[in-house]
Amino acid sequence: MAVPIQGQAGPQVLADGATATLRIGKSAEQIVTELHGRFYEQAYRGALFSGGMGAITSISNATFTSATLGATCTPIAGVWNPGTSTANLAILQAIMNVILTALQATGGGPFVWATSTGNNSISTGNVPLNRKTLAKSGSQAKDMSGVALTGLTNNLVVQQGSPLGGGSAYNASLLATAAGFATINGGGVENFDGSILVPPGGVLALLATTTPVAHSAVSGLLWEEVAL
Repeated sequence: MAVPIQGQAGPQVLADGATATLRIGKSAEQIVTELHGRFYEQAYRGALFSGGMGAITSISNATFTSATLGATCTPIAGVWNPGTSTANLAILQAIMNVILTALQATGGGPFVWATSTGNNSISTGNVPLNRKTLAKSGSQAKDMSGVALTGLTNNLVVQQGSPLGGGSAYNASLLATAAGFATINGGGVENFDGSILVPPGGVLALLATTTPVAHSAVSGLLWEEVAL
């Protein structure tokens, strides 16, 4: 025997913990919707944070590359989850844009992601942005973008390539002229959607693979802090 399911037409305004009938349309159809943007709930709950190099920053140094994987390494975009943290960092999204600052330049790509675990003594880092309050407070993590990993216990290990890029498409010196400008890579967005978790003590870092010359960048990293 069929069991009818009843619903209510039109939106409802409910407090947390309230129960209600399913929402239906005026033709008695069940309404299924994403409602808000896909990161809205995490932001509204105060669990969404971000970091990055918001000011144009020179990356023309080997410390921004996979040739430097120790405590002097400087992530172009990166985050550290202290060992005392009570949350995992669910990485959602990364952005980067790179520009040339001189006619003669060397590109830094391709770019890669590197990780390290078991780090409890990093003494540097910036306070991330709370995406609900727009204040730099509330996060258990440290934004390591553009900051040396001073106190890193275990060297980073390169794990995978990144589609992020920007700047010269050549990883060799190239002199641009008015008749022939250097080929430029555009910036972009990399969506992780929680497919990488940074546990307590973990570090995630975006690095170049060739030492850039005459390149500067801006970057960003977005994550949700999920209780263990």
